[in-house]
Amino acid sequence: MRFPQGWLPTLLFLAVALPATVDKDQRREQERDPAFWNSKAKDALQAALGLQPRAYRAKNIILFLGDGMGVSTVSAARILRGQMGGADGEETQLTMDTFPYLALSKTYSVDKQVADSASTATAYHCGVKANGKTDIPMQSRVFSHVDQGPQSEGRWSSWKAEEYHMPTPRTHEEQLEWVGAAGEAGLWEQCLGRREAREDEEGPQPQLASVAAAISRSWYSDADLPSSARRQGCRDIATQLISNTDIDVILGGGRMYMTPKGTPDPEYPTSSSRRGDRKDKKNLIHLWLKNRKVLHLMYPGLITFRPWQNAEYVWHKEQFDAVNVKTTDHLMGLFEPKDMRFEIFRNSTRDPSIIEMTEKAIRILSKNPNGFFLFVEDNLCERVCNWLCLCAPSGRIDHGHHDGIAKLALTETVMFDSAVYRASQLTRESDTLTIITADHSHVFTFGGNTPRGNPIFGLAPKKADDKMPFTSILYANGPGYMHVNGTRGNVSAVDYLDEEYMQQAAVPLDSETHGGEDVAIYAKGPMAHLFHGVQEQSYIAHVMAYAACLEPYTDCLLPPAPPTSVSATPFLSVQLLPLVALLWVLST
Repeated sequence: MRFPQGWLPTLLFLAVALPATVDKDQRREQERDPAFWNSKAKDALQAALGLQPRAYRAKNIILFLGDGMGVSTVSAARILRGQMGGADGEETQLTMDTFPYLALSKTYSVDKQVADSASTATAYHCGVKANGKTDIPMQSRVFSHVDQGPQSEGRWSSWKAEEYHMPTPRTHEEQLEWVGAAGEAGLWEQCLGRREAREDEEGPQPQLASVAAAISRSWYSDADLPSSARRQGCRDIATQLISNTDIDVILGGGRMYMTPKGTPDPEYPTSSSRRGDRKDKKNLIHLWLKNRKVLHLMYPGLITFRPWQNAEYVWHKEQFDAVNVKTTDHLMGLFEPKDMRFEIFRNSTRDPSIIEMTEKAIRILSKNPNGFFLFVEDNLCERVCNWLCLCAPSGRIDHGHHDGIAKLALTETVMFDSAVYRASQLTRESDTLTIITADHSHVFTFGGNTPRGNPIFGLAPKKADDKMPFTSILYANGPGYMHVNGTRGNVSAVDYLDEEYMQQAAVPLDSETHGGEDVAIYAKGPMAHLFHGVQEQSYIAHVMAYAACLEPYTDCLLPPAPPTSVSATPFLSVQLLPLVALLWVLST
């Protein structure tokens, strides 16, 4: 398996996160003995019998959101991670596999059987479901796009109002009241929604907001607003990112939407396509820095003042690494003009990884004695709350699947899980509720009666009925549809292990689509046991609110977690040195 140049630091971290592996032949010999499986089952049973719910108030909440990370993606990433360490892969444990509580989340939206990432974000952040492609739950109506045909080019050129009803709706004002109450408690949960790349757009699109109440999730900057929306007082997502909530840490991509039109990008100064995009001539980066130091009205009835705390903006990994977490209270890091790069193509000298961003965020936020809420999404520059950080890192599981390129998606998933591991090292399970879930799945699968240890990106052992080979991984639809003169393409004629190999698809589409099946919720920490069974996706927000005793659950009467002393997990185990050496060889 080939790894691109610059992967060594990433591989070294994965070596730390991976358990020491047993020789494959030795493992297979052990598995032939029934006593091996009986012993494993007894150990798991004893662990389950000893499991005790942590009925305490959560001081901190971390929500990891793998965009498009369905169950099949997790299973394939588990195998990939094991094979990266020289194992068969199937027996490998991801960090998320070790979380003690598990539930399934139903991802449909009010009007869609298969949801998009905007309506699902409204569900897991705000506690109510909404119409597809809408970023905020409204009392009874929402504006939606009216397709004007090919000339509209996906623009929101006209509007219609659709009536629908939702249980216990939360209006924009009610959401802000929830934020205010949370802020007084040290935890801020803001329910505004977010956007992701539209399925009808060509290629991955920039990700900028989980903090915005926007009718269109493509309103990145004011240049993207239709004139009618501007006249009605609508604001773009980037503006809302710095003004709707008092975010302390923002990490991800999207520089061009923050600066005046024509502003040269600091990393790509000669690129005209990466220059600033704003028509209002505002530099939102400067405004964000300025607002960290002045008295300002954040929400109706809520005035905050933070006296001259240290705020920094960085756009390069060298600057990011130099940030002193002990003296920095606010950090904005925008490392690309648009999307962060896929991990496989990330320049490790210029852009930090999702692991590094997660660690930096936690170290800054942990200084708050009242706790923090951290939202880490693999796909974009997101948001969160007071002393809150939004770590929108370099992972792009969803984009890899939309492109029909499984290696991109699965590599992002492995890195995402490594960020979960690092977060677990830096926090205490006794006072930190950690949740891992996905907004939706994808029409991605792997099968073909493959033998144990088959390379996850490899071929199935037998040919199909058309006498042609096929890879174990396939998509139900997408750009990988390949027929020549009525015959399916011969995958053995190309390098199907290449980083950008596009797996075959059954139905031709420019972009592969989301899947409609349930996704998993993994949880540990205070009140994590509330995640059980099959739940509506909107249930997630309610558990977070209850665990932190926030509205509407301020009467939860949960005691704070008892003080504990926990030693930090050692960064590098001597047992893992052989694995590090192996990964060094693989990276060369």
